[in-house]
Amino acid sequence: MTTVTATPVRVTESRRVRLTQALGTALPVYALLLLLFGALAITDPNFFEADRFLAWVRRAAPLVLLAAGQYLVIVSGHFDLSVGAVVTTGVVVASELYQEFPGAHWLVVTLALMAAGALVGLVNGMVTTLLRVPSFITTLGMMLILQGGVFYWTGGSPTGHLPQDFRAMGREEVFGWLPWAVLVCAAVGVGVALLMRSRYGRTLIATGDSDRTAELSGVSVHRVRIVAFVLSGTAAALAAVLVAGYSGLSAQAGNGMEFEAITAVVLGGVLLGGGRGSVLGAMAGAFALTALFSLLNLRGVSGSLEPTVQGVIVIAAVALGAANWSRPRRRSPTGPAPGPTTPADSRNPRDPQEPRDSSDSSDSAGSPGGSTA
Repeated sequence: MTTVTATPVRVTESRRVRLTQALGTALPVYALLLLLFGALAITDPNFFEADRFLAWVRRAAPLVLLAAGQYLVIVSGHFDLSVGAVVTTGVVVASELYQEFPGAHWLVVTLALMAAGALVGLVNGMVTTLLRVPSFITTLGMMLILQGGVFYWTGGSPTGHLPQDFRAMGREEVFGWLPWAVLVCAAVGVGVALLMRSRYGRTLIATGDSDRTAELSGVSVHRVRIVAFVLSGTAAALAAVLVAGYSGLSAQAGNGMEFEAITAVVLGGVLLGGGRGSVLGAMAGAFALTALFSLLNLRGVSGSLEPTVQGVIVIAAVALGAANWSRPRRRSPTGPAPGPTTPADSRNPRDPQEPRDSSDSSDSAGSPGGSTA
């Protein structure tokens, strides 16, 4: 009877442990997202109507993609500040391509933009890993290069047009009600989640935790991090397609999105130093950040305060992540009070045995039977 009744308890406890491990560091952002959804429902009772909620998800989709790509770089121990400039460059390049080739298929242009984004990520990864330039400097320089190139190319006011079939992914629906952007987010989320469960994902987290240990284990640290930068650039290019479809042509399409992506990743419980966090938590952080901005907008708060809110979130999340809340502090180990020692106890058993006195040896050598009067 004892075994039968104890088994369900153990199964329940093991399920609870597995659920906690699956949620991991992203548990707070899930709770925050639920609270924000509750506040939005109270502020705007029509927020969760199907059309309005799906339109909100469509607007959040580019940031969700950027957060998924940024997660791969941050969990490996680096940053990617060039993703916002990749979005802007992708939108402008798409318009210029359609101006030169009006009959180009939207899928060909999309694949070309994704290849260009992967190339930017490859350059970032190789400069960071092979030349050992800090990723902050590398990607900041790439951001300035792309921004300057776009401004020089367009003169600050891009021309051209984006055809309707190219913009369909960011603004139209499939089956008449489901936005394409929602499907893209779902596909990217599933793909990256499966990637993190693979051998590469485990290696990526191990590299971010300790690159020296991973290298000693036979991991090609440079290759792992370069792939992370390539995937981040590809995700940014795909986000550019969604931004172009949703908001159209603009030379400031991706301004500030790199900081929003970093804020979303940190809000999702990912450690900035690398080695800890989940991609689903990072994507949930993007939804939570968008929900927070929507709530502030409904409350009449000026949008100019959004950078201030992002700064507060980053500082608070990093400070909370640096604190170790999982284990209480351990006191310095103190053994029991030593008791009274005796001459026999004072000898260290590990010390070599001391030679006995010669008088003792001579006394012990002569037995009573061997002594003479």
